[in-house]
Amino acid sequence: MMYFDYAATSPMRKEAIDVYIEAALHFPGNTSSPHDEGTKANLLLQRCREQIAKKAGVPADGIYFTGSGTEGNILAILSMARNRKGMHVITSMAEHTSVHSAMTLLESEGFEVTKLPMNENGVISIGEVLAAIRPDTVLISIQHINPEIGTIQPVEKISSLAKKHGILFHTDCVQSFGKVDITRIEADAMTFSAHKIGGPKGCGAIYLSPHCLITPVFPGLTHEKGVRGGTVDTPAIAAFVEASQFAIDLKRLSYLRNLLKKELNGTLCKWIEADETEQFPGVIGMCIPGIEGQLVMLALNAKDIRISTGSACDTSAAAGTKAAIAMGLSIDEARQFFRISLGYGTTEEEVLELARSLAHVATEAAMI
Repeated sequence: MMYFDYAATSPMRKEAIDVYIEAALHFPGNTSSPHDEGTKANLLLQRCREQIAKKAGVPADGIYFTGSGTEGNILAILSMARNRKGMHVITSMAEHTSVHSAMTLLESEGFEVTKLPMNENGVISIGEVLAAIRPDTVLISIQHINPEIGTIQPVEKISSLAKKHGILFHTDCVQSFGKVDITRIEADAMTFSAHKIGGPKGCGAIYLSPHCLITPVFPGLTHEKGVRGGTVDTPAIAAFVEASQFAIDLKRLSYLRNLLKKELNGTLCKWIEADETEQFPGVIGMCIPGIEGQLVMLALNAKDIRISTGSACDTSAAAGTKAAIAMGLSIDEARQFFRISLGYGTTEEEVLELARSLAHVATEAAMI
């Protein structure tokens, strides 16, 4: 089996599995229990909090562990927006489903939400962000790396713009944490996920600036300082930290990406991407004109090659990928979209086989 769906989830690293087992065996206590086992587990939890904070370049007292990136996005957005006097929020059309879910809930509460498109290269325009700001804008939420096409959004500039206007800024770093440097992003809130970098599923974290007042989504909870309820999954968090210690070789990912592009040169395969400086090499958006992405995925699946048609959270969407729509593509063009994502286990031989299979599918499409 050849796996090219790292943007949906990555196989768990053996090192992270080993740490999970060790933590489960030796730190069984509830981190909120006052006895010795609880204290031991809590000390481990605090060390993990410090390690995630260091990786993100933020204060440790702003890190809260969650059950997923989805939960993290929703908690961060709602807890920040509801604590402000204004009723206007800015986001993009291509955000993760969880962000759109939070925005829909805010709209039901009377908030107005502006959803910005992306340009033809899949990047949010700073000018459009500026133009969308109103006196009652309280929050801007823009993802760092788009999970469907891998474009890198100018979040550092957007963060500065938000700060200049006294607006809170949240960025979904689920696809970037542990892969690229995020320590220069001066955001009020960030979202992370363990399973995107070889950690366990069902584990994530959010950063909420200690300088920002927030209103917990569920009042009266005790775990994670009331921001997120439920007994903390200490073994999963320890495994998350272990997975985050492995650097992603961006040069290697770039080499594999360029190898695929070279092998597919002259075929009908069309790349959907930004300029190299605004493109994460591990996520590849593509289409073959005249054939739906779902059919491409199924054809490759029959050859034991796993790709996707976009975000795993949107597989039931009939209209196609949000990123393609946000870039101005038609519904029919969006339905032709499919995604290839590379990771630490991807080999050169696998990329060559993928190229051969895609070329075959494209040749068949040309004959229809």
